[in-house]
Amino acid sequence: MNSWVKGIVIAGASVWLLSACEGVLPEKPSTGPAEVIEKTPAAPPGGAAGAEGSEGQGATSRPMPGSSGWQGHPLDNPDSPLSQKVVHFDFDSAAIRAEDRPSLEAHAQYLAAHPNASVILEGHADERGSREYNIGLGERRAKSVRQLLTLLGASDGQVQTISYGEERPVALGHDETAWAQNRRVRLNYGR
Repeated sequence: MNSWVKGIVIAGASVWLLSACEGVLPEKPSTGPAEVIEKTPAAPPGGAAGAEGSEGQGATSRPMPGSSGWQGHPLDNPDSPLSQKVVHFDFDSAAIRAEDRPSLEAHAQYLAAHPNASVILEGHADERGSREYNIGLGERRAKSVRQLLTLLGASDGQVQTISYGEERPVALGHDETAWAQNRRVRLNYGR
């Protein structure tokens, strides 16, 4: 079995394992900050140091799939899967949906091709559940996306995760429509 197929098998098994292992956190009173940040190891010398300022330099010179004729930055091309920077999740789940996989594959390919690029994965949850549970759920969602990106070619040093739980909703309603929009991971590139 070649390494590409092994990577896909490992990614599928990992996503299944992450979704199967989700536990329930006990409800506790809130005492700390509303976010959890996981920092990744620093990039090797000569690698991504100062990536936020240098990532955009030369980034337009490498065409990405679906970006034919685009003259701007590849991450801004509305016809490219790279323009999709939000991944949504089912209720109480950190499993990546099949419809989000092509976009995440394109992001992994972009990161692999641009070693100075970096991304922060912002995990979010809807308002249901305790504050602590939602911070944990947002963190599991961000880590699920991180694991897939690194399995598909992004380096550990390019990807960081943060969880905001329910603290930063994009939809303010109290119904399934709003909740579905708030169950997400946002890819935030440092440029």
